[in-house]
Amino acid sequence: MNVLEFTFLVWTGSLVAGFLGSLTGLGGGVVLVPLLTIFFHVDLRYAIGASLVSVIATSSGSAAAYVKEGFSNVRIGMFLEIATTFGALFGAYLTAKVPPNAIAIIFGTVLMYSAFVSRRTRPRTNVEQPPDQLATKLKMNGTFPDTSGVRSYNVYRVPAGFGVMSIAGALSGLLGIGSGARQAIS
Repeated sequence: MNVLEFTFLVWTGSLVAGFLGSLTGLGGGVVLVPLLTIFFHVDLRYAIGASLVSVIATSSGSAAAYVKEGFSNVRIGMFLEIATTFGALFGAYLTAKVPPNAIAIIFGTVLMYSAFVSRRTRPRTNVEQPPDQLATKLKMNGTFPDTSGVRSYNVYRVPAGFGVMSIAGALSGLLGIGSGARQAIS
């Protein structure tokens, strides 16, 4: 295979990974890292780095659409971005310390568990609880469009969410996948 064929195949695979990643909300890394390592025999750590760069692009593209439609709360996103950034820095640090075989096992475990949890249906709760005091102070409560009109919501357990997203960021930095894989777990 020459460089042109390799480039075209990786480009096509990345396009499919980005499409599936934005469609599922898990990020293209769940497709791109295995594609690069299994089919193109790229070193796992290089595949993780390439995936992180592409995840930024797919996340930004799909996030813009969700913000435009009113489904994303920018205040919550910016708050959780702090947690995922700190977690990602820690995960990137761990990448240099953890052997590639262990990273591959962690990657597979996270993907299998994420797929398992994604299949369950969550009950829609209409129970209104008082908002978290920190959420109120940071003005995180909001609204989103629903089939019956605009629906308001309150944000709960802000510190727990910050902790969960720190773990998501660490997995993202370690595995080269978007934080959506961890959000599917929570």
